[in-house]
Amino acid sequence: CDQFVLVAFREAWRSACLDRDNIDKGRMGVVLGAGSGGILSVEKYFRDFYQGQKRSSPSLLISYSLATTTDLIAIESGLKGPRTTTATVCSSSSASIGVAYEMIQMGLADVMVTGGSDSLCEVSYSGFSSLKLVDPESCKPFDKRRQGLIIGEGAGILILEELEHALKRKAPIHAEFLGFGICADAYHLTAPEPNGEGVERVIRIALVHAGVSPEEVDTINAHGTATPFNDIAETRGMKRVFGERAKEIPISGIKSMVGHCLGSAGGIEAVATVMTLETGIIPPTIHYEVPDPLCDLNYTPNQSLRKDVRIALSNSFAFGGNNVCLVFKKFSSE
Repeated sequence: CDQFVLVAFREAWRSACLDRDNIDKGRMGVVLGAGSGGILSVEKYFRDFYQGQKRSSPSLLISYSLATTTDLIAIESGLKGPRTTTATVCSSSSASIGVAYEMIQMGLADVMVTGGSDSLCEVSYSGFSSLKLVDPESCKPFDKRRQGLIIGEGAGILILEELEHALKRKAPIHAEFLGFGICADAYHLTAPEPNGEGVERVIRIALVHAGVSPEEVDTINAHGTATPFNDIAETRGMKRVFGERAKEIPISGIKSMVGHCLGSAGGIEAVATVMTLETGIIPPTIHYEVPDPLCDLNYTPNQSLRKDVRIALSNSFAFGGNNVCLVFKKFSSE
C-alpha cells in the first residue's frame, strides 16, 4: 500500500511541476482516503490467533492506523499544511478529494495532495468472499451474468491547486474540479438503497455544488462494482437524475479492467475521469455481453469512445451507504 502511494505521489508531483525548494510547505497539505497501510501486522495477529498461537501480541494491532499512508506522504514531501485521512470505506479516496477541495476553498491551503492507495490482502479478500460478492470468473459491470467484483490494487493521487495560484506559477492544468456531493443512505451495512434514492441525492448535491445542470453532463465514470444489487441501484439513481437523457450519456465501468481497488478506487477513477477530459477518450466497460433489462443505459460496451467531453462525473458508493460524486470540467485557459 505504501509503495503504491509513493510511486503515484511522485508521478503526480512531477506532473504538477512543483519545486520542493521553492514552495511554501505550510500552505500545502495532504488528505488521503484510508487504505490498508498497516494491515500486514493485523493479518499476522489473526493468523496466529486462529492457529492457537497465544504468543501473538496485541501490539501487532498498534500500527493499524488509518492515517499511516497519509503520514508517510507528509513525511516524504515535508508538507506542513492540513493533514487528515477520510474513512468512508470504498468511497474514501473520493471523499478525500472533496475534503481537499474544501481545505483550499476555506483558505487553509493553496495546494493539496489527495486520492488514495490500497493493496490486495487476505483480510479484504476473505471479507468479500464470505459475503459471496467475488466473481470467480471476471468483473462484468451491468451485465446480466455479473456475480460480483474482482479485487484490484493500486493508487490514484491528484494534486489539487487553487486556480490563481496554479496560473501564477504556470502549472500544467489537466482539468478543473468544480465540486462534489457526499451523503448517506442510512439503509444497510452492506446493501445499497435499492431504488437508487441515495445515488440520485448525491449526484444532485454534486451538480448543485458545482453549478452544473444535468443537461451539461457529458459522461459518467460509474461505481459499477458488478455486484447484483449495486449496479441496479446505480442505474436507477442515474435515471432519476437524468430522465430519458440517461440513455444517451456514455457511462464507463473501469472496474471491469482494473478491479475494485477498495480504498483507492475513487482516486484511481478520478484520475481516469481527468484523463477522459484531457484526451477525449471515454474508457469502455469490458465483459459486457448479455444486457440486463434492469441495467439498460449506455455503458460504453467493450470499446472506448472518442468524444469531446466538457463535464464528467465520477461516482463512488460504498458499504454503509457512503455516497460520493465528483464533478470535473475540461480546462480552458480562455
